[in-house]
Amino acid sequence: MIRLLIEMRTTARATRSFSLDREILAEIRRTRGALSQSERVNRLLRLALDWERRAALDRETASFYGSAPADRTERRAFESATIESLARD
Repeated sequence: MIRLLIEMRTTARATRSFSLDREILAEIRRTRGALSQSERVNRLLRLALDWERRAALDRETASFYGSAPADRTERRAFESATIESLARD
């Protein structure tokens, strides 16, 4: 299964042209190890996109829990209602 995903990933690649700062290119060359520069850039972009998704989830979580009532009784009622709502789904 993993091998299939890896093969699919390589067949679905498209060549694009992007401009990168010279300093970034030098760092990519310096840190690429056995990878090609394209593979290194793809890994870095995947990591950056994952980081952005996690940051967005963190903001969403903070917003959700920030709206929870501060009063203990209200907070418990809020938690109970949330649990019941999730149980129905």
